[in-house]
Amino acid sequence: MKLDKDELVRMLRTEGDNGTADQVEERFADQIDTDRDGDALAAVGLDRTQLMSKLAGGGFGTTLTP
Repeated sequence: MKLDKDELVRMLRTEGDNGTADQVEERFADQIDTDRDGDALAAVGLDRTQLMSKLAGGGFGTTLTP
């Protein structure tokens, strides 16, 4: 699944997770592929399964693309 880095950063900051948001801004391309970047997401403390749940719950609105 692909998502926009800016939207992920915005969601993290909204949740008060500024440290992780900063790491995402520094380490990732503009488009994040949860399959390709799964290990890198885990390295910054983002569990792919939890992230997918947030996405499914509408955390990113329409930025989610298959």
